[in-house]
Amino acid sequence: MLKGLVMKRFATAFAVAMLLGWGTQAAISQTLKAVQDRGELVCGANGTLAGFGLPDPQGNWVGFDVDFCRAIAAAIFNDPTKVKFVPLTASNRFTALQSGEVDLLSRNTTWTMSRDTSLGIDFAAVNYYDGQGFIVRKSLKVNSALELNDAAVCVQQGTTTELNLAD
Repeated sequence: MLKGLVMKRFATAFAVAMLLGWGTQAAISQTLKAVQDRGELVCGANGTLAGFGLPDPQGNWVGFDVDFCRAIAAAIFNDPTKVKFVPLTASNRFTALQSGEVDLLSRNTTWTMSRDTSLGIDFAAVNYYDGQGFIVRKSLKVNSALELNDAAVCVQQGTTTELNLAD
């Protein structure tokens, strides 16, 4: 029982801290009121990324980003199930957030200065760090990505990863 109470308080404190990081108090109040009036949080998630956000074989959403949304729903409604997940791609995630289709975006998204200044959205905080790397056959004796001049590399379009690869 004590563990559940501690987790509930942690989830509430975490969600409140994240809400405060969303920008101006007025915008927070409007979004929070809309969520409360609707009775559920609408969360934009990846939908295809194992470990972060996708439905399991029974259709239940699972993953790190999903748990983050459930923690916010628990803080708002005292019920982690009051959340609806909307699968979003890299290309439609910002449009969905800007249009109000989703209340928050909890999916792999790199926080960049250009996104911070040009999209009209507020990044709350970094909750996961990642990076890119290359795996090549040892027999190719490649010691640096700079040696991959003519190599074919698959990468998702419209992502920061694509820009990093170009660099």
